[in-house]
Amino acid sequence: MPKRSAALLVYRLGDELGLEVLIGHMGGPFWAKKDARGWSIPKGEYEDGEEPLSAARREFGEEMGSPPPDGDLIELGDCRQSSGKVITTYAVEGGFDLGGFHSDTFAMEWPKGSGRIQEFPEIDRADWVPFERAGELLVKGQVPIIAALREALLAKGVRVDPR
Repeated sequence: MPKRSAALLVYRLGDELGLEVLIGHMGGPFWAKKDARGWSIPKGEYEDGEEPLSAARREFGEEMGSPPPDGDLIELGDCRQSSGKVITTYAVEGGFDLGGFHSDTFAMEWPKGSGRIQEFPEIDRADWVPFERAGELLVKGQVPIIAALREALLAKGVRVDPR
């Protein structure tokens, strides 16, 4: 059975920038100097028996520092990563104040082999980015998720491109 993660993608629509998504730059030393392909949709693993949506909401809160906005959810389905992990993603339109951003941390030995355990944020910064830019920043395996959001909105007749 592959590992499973649940994600919640928050988006907003504006006249000037069109579709924007909220993403986070992954924390820790491996990602510190990487911008392109160093960003992620807020997500995390969940256990058998846990509802993916509950996990997605929990993980959003842990990684972004506050609960996700309420609103009508769009189920974006499953996306298999090159590692075999499957991400179940939901999207919701809403706001998020970047001033309140703070992320949970994780511990790891760093530098490797040093015996020193250090704490790093799961997500070290977050930002609203236009759809096209998100496709350049997100880790490659998550790009189909934002494409699925765009297609779902277009199917509903929502204008997603800037004016």
